[in-house]
Order: sequence, then C-alpha cells, then structure tokens
Amino acid sequence: MTASAAALFGLPPEDRTSSPYTGYTRAHWEAAADGLLDAAWKWATPGGARLDLPGPPSHSGVRSDGLEGYARTFLAAGFRVAGAGGKDPNGLLERYAAGLDAGTRTPGRDDAESWPLILDHHVQGQPMVESASVALGLRLTRPWLWDRLASDVRDRVEHWLRGALRHVPAGNNWYLFPYTVAGFLESVGRGDAETARARERALELLEHWYRGDGWYADGDGRSFDHYNGWALHLYPLLDAHLAGDEGASARHGARLREHLESYALMFGGDGSPLYFGRSLAYRFAASAAVGLGAVTGHTPLAPGASRRVASGSLRYFLERGAAGDDGLLSLGWHGPHAATLQTYSGPASPYWASKAFVALLAPAEHPLWTAPEEAAPSEGPDRVVSVPAAGFLVQSTRADGVVRLHNHGSDHVRPDEGESAADEDPHYARLAYSTVTGPTSTDNTADNHLSVTVGGARSARRRIHPLGSGHGDGWGWAASWHLPVFPAAPSTVPGLRVESVTMVRGRHELRVHRVLGAPDGARAELTGWAVDPGGSVRSELRGLHGWNAPEEVRAPRGTAFARWATVPRLAAEVSGTVVLAALASLTADPEAGSDAGASAGAVDRVEAAGDTVTVRWAVDGARTRVVFGRGAVTVDHGQSL
Repeated sequence: MTASAAALFGLPPEDRTSSPYTGYTRAHWEAAADGLLDAAWKWATPGGARLDLPGPPSHSGVRSDGLEGYARTFLAAGFRVAGAGGKDPNGLLERYAAGLDAGTRTPGRDDAESWPLILDHHVQGQPMVESASVALGLRLTRPWLWDRLASDVRDRVEHWLRGALRHVPAGNNWYLFPYTVAGFLESVGRGDAETARARERALELLEHWYRGDGWYADGDGRSFDHYNGWALHLYPLLDAHLAGDEGASARHGARLREHLESYALMFGGDGSPLYFGRSLAYRFAASAAVGLGAVTGHTPLAPGASRRVASGSLRYFLERGAAGDDGLLSLGWHGPHAATLQTYSGPASPYWASKAFVALLAPAEHPLWTAPEEAAPSEGPDRVVSVPAAGFLVQSTRADGVVRLHNHGSDHVRPDEGESAADEDPHYARLAYSTVTGPTSTDNTADNHLSVTVGGARSARRRIHPLGSGHGDGWGWAASWHLPVFPAAPSTVPGLRVESVTMVRGRHELRVHRVLGAPDGARAELTGWAVDPGGSVRSELRGLHGWNAPEEVRAPRGTAFARWATVPRLAAEVSGTVVLAALASLTADPEAGSDAGASAGAVDRVEAAGDTVTVRWAVDGARTRVVFGRGAVTVDHGQSL
C-alpha cells in the first residue's frame, strides 16, 4: 500500500503472513469502511438526512444527489455494524437514525433535509434506486436502529419506502429495488399484498432475464456487465440469506456459483476488475459477488482465493487515488475521469462501492478471514474461458496477470431501440476490453474496432449478434456479426454486414473478419489496444491476410489508464465480400519482447481460400481453421486439420 492510502484511512500494518498477496486483513476492510464514512459525513446536512458531497450534480439534481449520499453510505455502515455484531464505536447508527427522522418529516419539500419523493423512473426515479440501500441498511441493522426508532418515524419511513412499490422502475435491474424494499418491510412485519406483488414481479423478470452460465441480461436486451454481480445476483441472494430462506438461497446461490466460475477470472493479477460496461465509478463494488459467495458458501473459490480477489480489488483502488486527499471517492476510475461517467452519475454515485463491504458479514472467525490468501484465478496458468450465454471470451495470462474480455455478445441496446451511430457506447461497442486498458473516447479513434468507411463516413458497432463460442485446452474463440451504422444519412448501406471472430492462445489474439456487401470504394479499418506508448503495457497489431497500411494513430484524450494513448491500426480497400485476418497482442510481460517483434513469430503460415482462413502457429505447429458459412462460423483447432 502507499503511505498516503494507509494514512488517509488509518489502515493497520500489512499482514503478509495471512495475506501474502495483498497484506489486507479484515481489520483493513473495517478501517477502509470507517475512513470512507468519516470523510463523507463531513458533508452532511445539519439534520443528517442528506450528504451533499462536493462536485457537479447528476441529471437528477442536488437534492436527489444528497439522498444518494445518505443511502449509499448507509449501506457501508450497515455491513460494517452488522458484521461487528452491532458494535458501533463511531456512532454511525445514531447519525443515520437522525437522518431518517429528518428526511421523512416532509418528503418532497424543497428544503435542506427533506428527501425527494419516489416517482416513476422517467419522472423522478433516482430515489427509487436509493430506497433499496435505505431498506437494506435498515434490515442489516434492525436490532440496533429500526427497533429503537419511535413508532411515528417508522411509519413515516415505511410510507416513503412504499413509493418504490407504487411507481414504475426502469426496465432492468431496477425491479430489484422495490423487491429489496418489500423484503425489508416483510422482515419487520409490515408485508402485505403490495409487497408480495413487488417481489413476485421482480422474480418473474429475473427468470426472463436469465441467459445461462450464471449470467443475467440487465433487461430485455443483451446487456451483460458488472451489474450481474453488484445487483442481479446480490439483491436476491442476500435477501434469501438474511431471511434464512434455504430454498431461495439454494436457487440463487447455484446461479451465483456458476457465475463466479467465469466472473472470478475477470480480475487481474494487480486486483483490477475489467474496465467494461457502465457505472465503472462504483469501482471495488465489482468484488461484491465474490464476497457474497464467500459469505453464503455459494462459490467455487476457496476462502483464501475469495479474499485475495476482493482485497486485491479494494487495495487496487485505494492505492491508485480513487479517493482524493479529502477521503472522498471521486467520479472516475483511478482518480477523476469524465469519460468513465454516465449522466446519472453525481458526487455520491461512487459510494455504490459500499456493496463490496458485504464481505464484512463474514465474522472474524470465518474462513474468508482466517484462511491464508491463495492465488486469484488470473494468477494461475494461462486460461481461456468462453461464456456462450453472454457471448464473452475471457483470456488471462499468468506472466503479466492481464485479463482480457473479447466481447461478442453484450451491446447495451434495448430491443425497441434503433441502431444510431450517435449513441455508440465505448464501454460496450469495442471488440475487446482488459484490466490494464480502457477504451478511447468517442471523439478519438476507436480502439479494438472493425469499421467500414463509405463516402468518408466511418461506421459504428451497435447491436451485437452472437455467432457462437467455445474453448479447449489453452485456446478458445467467440464470434458475432453486426450491422455497420453510420453517423450521417443514410445510416446503413444495403447488404453491408461485418462478421467477426476472435480466437486466442496465450497472449495472442487471432482476429478474422468477413465484410459482406461492401460497396465500391469502401475501406475497412481494424484497430488494436490503446496504450500509453511510454508505459509498461504494450500493444501490437499485425496483418496476416488482406490488411496493409499499418500505422499508429493518436488518442489525445487518453483512457482511464493513460492520459495520452496510441492505437495500432490496419487498413484495406474492400468491395463485395472480403475476408481479413490479423494478429493482436496485449502484454505487460517484460519478457515478451519488443513491440516490433512480440508477435512477429507467433504465426508461421496463413492460408486463405474463399471464406476459409487457416493459420499455423509457430510454437507447436498447431493449426486453427476459421470457416464462414451462411450466417454461421466454424472454428477448429488442433495439431492436424
């Protein structure tokens, strides 16, 4: 840890005996929670109903942002106190009790304390999100807070919370917010037909959104990201665990266990989660699913491996400036980073990171804290895992601890939404993401992207249609197709389509694309990973078939990992149907060789015939064959084909 992180949060000395990888123990988690809460409470209103943290407001406004500060920090306080068996040396619950009283006296009034009303998601929905944190905080601390409130305060809190049951959530994980509110009300004897229906509806939708392999879509489309762990798995399993409902725990727990089979690999050797999807300012909340699995016993990981992943993620952010000198979590990744944000992000939004502290529900004598740390999944042998349900291919390399996610299935486009290039989201649209790189911004050259330029307009990738995936011993593949869309009318070109295949071995990525229906004069471009040209992470992109004009292009706005970045790019003139192949590499291994030669010898033969590409790998003579059919892709790999 850096001295500043230790001093900022009063962290105890490292314990390298029990925690040889991170040095973090349960005491570090408690100190981090205490430090974060202490810093945030300096910005509380006199009555304690709102924490108006400094910074630009979200699109929901300052009053909603203040409620967000109260609710999300309450979640951390709930885990902290409940995990300590009710011990509250910092008097946290007294403050939150006062805030409940002040915030619910005249809800909806425009004053310094009153909470905004909970309305429909498209009218005034953000308070519905926060109601779940308030309800969960109350449920966690019931014996020491709720049960000691005056009866009129309890009635007022219930009345405010019921707004979540009577208004329309957004069509995604939001349905779990009234579910959580209803669960709390039922746990304190205030359930009725209204609470029952809220819970039934959420569970109905959860079944509809389950796609297999332990992964849920976040709504009716194909949005797969960190919301799986910090929302779609967290709320129902934690509810069942707190209720002592063994049947529900078994159902939800089985899915979490399967989810963690692939998700636990998505943390780098340095502790970083994958930089992918929205709401990345929540940072170490990404480990919530790992902690919950350990707490409930529904995990494929050994206790020491769970702690290594969760503590590694917490430490990663604390020592990289996620909290400023004032101890407040900033809006960004390492530090402030505007390109990370969505319009719903306000000054207190990062405190959904509080969900990571679910690990504190495991008492001090739990194996999560007593077992010696073990290597994280990404620190073992090189691995490749395909996740067919989500269209993911996960690739990790032991030499540098880097994890890469090849995205052939998650697009964050609603089923009823048109494919507009203006709405392209860098956090979903790119072909690949990692734990050491971030996507370039929309006003710079797109990294990890296959584009087609027609009439001077460069295409975007929006809706992603999976074409299959699979993996074997040390290799794997995933494929998809998309309709190139353009920023100016006409937004599409009749018959134009792009099919993309990624096949990986070690650190190498064979990228094969088929462009169909390209008009005369069109140009295809393929980019690789965006990196700091002077940094330790290196990116390479080499044409194998059909590509030419290799160059490095600049991304002056940088990424979440680099203030200024460069991106390798290949180009080719295309017309009709064209098959193109390239080899990409991302590595932080100092033994991997220079940029110019890192992948030059990886492939020693490439054969292309019609819609088939065959590659022979130099290291062992193995061959990979990619065959494009009518709306289908076949990938074979072996010593002889």
